[in-house]
Amino acid sequence: MAENPLRNLPGIDTLLSHNTAVLLVQSYGHDLTVQALRVALADIRTQLRSDGGAVPTNSTLIENAHGILESWVAPTLRRVINATGIIVHTNLGRAPLSDQAVEAVQVVAGGYATLEFDLTSGKRGSRSSHVEALLQRVTGAEAALVVNNNAAAVLLALTTLASQDGHNEVILSRGQLVEIGGGFRMPDVMEQSGARLVEIGATNRTHLADYESAIHEETVLILHVHRSNFTMVGFTGEPSVAELAELSHNHKLLLIDDIGSGALLDTSIYGLAPEPMVQASLADGSDLVLFSGDKLVGGPQAGILIGRAKVITRLRNHPLYRALRPDKLCLAALGATLTHYLKGDALEKIPVWQMISQSLSDLQERAGRYAEALTAAGFSCSVVMGHSAVGGGSLPGETLPTWPIQIEVPSAERALEVLRSQPIPVIARIANDKLMLDPRTILARDEEHLFTSLVNLHHEMRG
Repeated sequence: MAENPLRNLPGIDTLLSHNTAVLLVQSYGHDLTVQALRVALADIRTQLRSDGGAVPTNSTLIENAHGILESWVAPTLRRVINATGIIVHTNLGRAPLSDQAVEAVQVVAGGYATLEFDLTSGKRGSRSSHVEALLQRVTGAEAALVVNNNAAAVLLALTTLASQDGHNEVILSRGQLVEIGGGFRMPDVMEQSGARLVEIGATNRTHLADYESAIHEETVLILHVHRSNFTMVGFTGEPSVAELAELSHNHKLLLIDDIGSGALLDTSIYGLAPEPMVQASLADGSDLVLFSGDKLVGGPQAGILIGRAKVITRLRNHPLYRALRPDKLCLAALGATLTHYLKGDALEKIPVWQMISQSLSDLQERAGRYAEALTAAGFSCSVVMGHSAVGGGSLPGETLPTWPIQIEVPSAERALEVLRSQPIPVIARIANDKLMLDPRTILARDEEHLFTSLVNLHHEMRG
């Protein structure tokens, strides 16, 4: 009768006494190493029962456990190189921070900070103070508040403001019943907040008279939502923010304007459709303006609320604010980002605006340099006309002309896989069965890593 190979498998104590396992314990700790060794042994038992074969050496078992340990502790949130041409790429973390914003985060991340401490008085301070004055100066708002994202800003605003003396009706055009990524639907958020939605108008056209006829004693506010991730064309129309503000105030109602992306600079200057600007909404009479910090602002994930001081005070005092407030890292990055707007160097310092404002001639020059280096490395490639997208639920359907590099590869899908497996993964795209790299979204500091990855790709594809 053949001997059962499972009996020859070593015990955990035997493996732990091995010199290599001792090193694993030093690096990963005793308990985690034991767990990995048990998984490695279980895998071998399964293999032996299924396929038979020889029992691996102790060194092989420990090597397998090492691989398991590495997979357990390897970070899944990793830096990548964005070569897709999508500037505000939601799946890749949206807006990259400026060097100054990264430095500001590093300053407060490694130690203690004045998050809620006033150095002058030596007493407790407010975390809102770190960015409120900047937002006031940049936008002209009376007051400002920051939460952890714009969905939270909407929830806080409606929960706080859409319930006054038992009245809770909020008027919203049917053409603005939007859904953003992840199934976040405006009607659902309104229901969660306790507000009662009053839909008015048609999907494509809503008139000022529709708003006025819906106002009665139960109405507390009018909500205006920018369609930031889709467009409606053809026979469409709706009142302006200024018209809604006048109507709201005539009836002693509040007007909330959720403009989503939060442009602080004029996008039309760069050949894009005009995106609603924060400053314009305030000037038009909105009582409260809501927008994201990590889209066209170009900062960290945040929800920014600006507007009348009395309104902001109510939001700040609501218990829900504590659950939604930002941490010190967000406030540090946002403060540094807003400082660029205050100093007038946003175009030069904030990556999102650097990418939007890049000239075609600069892009063509960069693409030419890339193509020359790639040709020298053995690739067959060319520079072609193409289009970049702003992305991130901003300026839907709008593109910017660009000069991507088109690379001939045996399999474009396989090329994408190889690039994603690099030490710093490269995320690219495919067009016409060719690998495409758009220089618009490739940061200058990533170029050396990009070329190293492409050389690795060439060797892999050739092999």
